[in-house]
Amino acid sequence: MNKKIAVIAIGGNSLISSKGKESLEDQHMAVFETARHIADIIEAGYQAVVTHGNGPQVGFILARSDLAAHEIHRISLVIAVADTQGAIGYEIQQNLDNEMRRRGRKSRTVSLVTQVLVDKNDPGFKNPTKFIGGFYEESQLPEIRKNHPDWILKADANRGFRRVVASPRPQGIVELEAVENMVKAGFNVVTVGGGGIPVIEENGRLEGVPAVIDKDLATCLLAEKLKSDLLIISTGVPQVAINFGRPDEEKLGRVKAGQMARYLAEGHFPPGSMGPKIEAALNFLRNGGREVIITDPPNLGAAIKENKGTHIIN
Repeated sequence: MNKKIAVIAIGGNSLISSKGKESLEDQHMAVFETARHIADIIEAGYQAVVTHGNGPQVGFILARSDLAAHEIHRISLVIAVADTQGAIGYEIQQNLDNEMRRRGRKSRTVSLVTQVLVDKNDPGFKNPTKFIGGFYEESQLPEIRKNHPDWILKADANRGFRRVVASPRPQGIVELEAVENMVKAGFNVVTVGGGGIPVIEENGRLEGVPAVIDKDLATCLLAEKLKSDLLIISTGVPQVAINFGRPDEEKLGRVKAGQMARYLAEGHFPPGSMGPKIEAALNFLRNGGREVIITDPPNLGAAIKENKGTHIIN
């Protein structure tokens, strides 16, 4: 491989910029903007391996399935994740290649529908915690349970009831060899979308399971396996901060991994927001990675060229 590899995780803010901008046209424009920032990283001398979130999009697919259930069969969670990998991957690869052509540079990007192996005995299956799909009133629960006897429903922050599914830890990337071969051939690759399609191995066969894998943990595993030079986690803020939202808030620039681990242990990064990203970053560094950058999409290029964002180093 001639170029350095940057594994880039783009979050939901890269696909849906704000509430009320959720149409396909809005998402296309959001990906168009994000592709410009990824192109900056490629121009800086990196080959891009891109992962992406898909939470809202999976929710939309499942909602459409429910609304059309009187006319046509419902879509499973596993198929919804696969659908979003194809649709979002198409948007990223087309916009990224168009942007590189606009800059007068040759670029080839390919998307790969990707399965991620999980342990069927993972504790997450016994205590599902990942909310997916829309909200339901308590009065709707008997009908929901009648139509979906296998669903587990829990209250979500006093906003109603939602379906919860397991969030097992990723153990392996089934199509890893294909990703490696495409990278060696010079392609930028879009893969492990939404954390990957979760599968378990049963009697030598792979089977999809209704679960959602944390995107950042799956991205970290991918970066480790590819021996990536750099892991970039795109999020909604330009820099990570401690004491977030308080008068003594402190934005972090260049931080050693050990110091960041102490901040994590002190509770600065909540499990529902920045916590999984910091955990993924530290896992990558513990397993041989050299640097992780966390910033928002507009600062991706500046993070490479001007040290913007938060840089976590060994």
